[in-house]
Amino acid sequence: MTANKDKFSRLLITGDQGFVGKQALRRWPEATGLSTLAENVDIRNKTGLIECLCHYQPDAVLHLAAKSFVPDSFRSPEATFEVNFLGTLRLLEALAETGFKGRFLFVSSGDAYGLVPVASLPIQEALALRPRNPYAVSKAAAEALCFQWSQTGPFEVVIARPFNHIGAGQAPTFAISDFARQIAEIAAHQRPPVLQVGNIDVTRDFTDVSDVLSAYELLLTQGHNGEVYNVCAGVERSVRSLVERLLQLAGVKTDIVQDATRFRPADQPRVYASHDKLSRHTGWQPVASLDDTLLNLYRYWENEIGS
Repeated sequence: MTANKDKFSRLLITGDQGFVGKQALRRWPEATGLSTLAENVDIRNKTGLIECLCHYQPDAVLHLAAKSFVPDSFRSPEATFEVNFLGTLRLLEALAETGFKGRFLFVSSGDAYGLVPVASLPIQEALALRPRNPYAVSKAAAEALCFQWSQTGPFEVVIARPFNHIGAGQAPTFAISDFARQIAEIAAHQRPPVLQVGNIDVTRDFTDVSDVLSAYELLLTQGHNGEVYNVCAGVERSVRSLVERLLQLAGVKTDIVQDATRFRPADQPRVYASHDKLSRHTGWQPVASLDDTLLNLYRYWENEIGS
């Protein structure tokens, strides 16, 4: 990163094989993904990380690597903690030991807030964290670690708390992408006209992945050391409304059937957050339209199924 922090020239991206990581490499082709520096590098292996960093000396780091599927975190909490917390510690240590002096952006999760009372909506960064699953706990713990490093470490650390983000290429383990895939399969006559859903009568705060990456770019250059930033659209939308709009955009008519096995225990009925702090500090605003986001996601699955 340059001294005035206007830009970075040697960005390292961890988790570059994931949905957001792949999008980040497409957005910043000059960046380098951790997996390209060493095949099968383990984020928990400090020695391996140091070897990678000796070859590629970044001036900024976007730390996306994580185990992020909540059901898996219940099945294997130890593995989730090892990657999300211990892996973050090992990366911070490896960066310090190789002389890193740039900006480190840790990507946490809005899930760390836990169950939020309606009176506390929209969610702001000062709200106490009350995580309710091992994934969210691991992110909250890593946030505390990153704040400590921002105060005592040799480089600056900024924390992002993204809420639901969607876009073309997202895995079908995430609800909206799964619905888009099912609708594309129905349109291609590969499945009966029945859309299987969970509890879609909840609200969430959805942001296009391109807007999320814009926020990360600005935080890497303009975010304040030790600060936490919500990354969200600031708009409350029901999941049902997105399902209905996907069907309209695809021109598909189908029955919508709720499957009890898809319901999450103690699911929060309403979620939306404020990006006021992010906007004040960086000037960021979401610009992607919801229709464009949903149509791009649907077209992606249409092409995947067709191929």
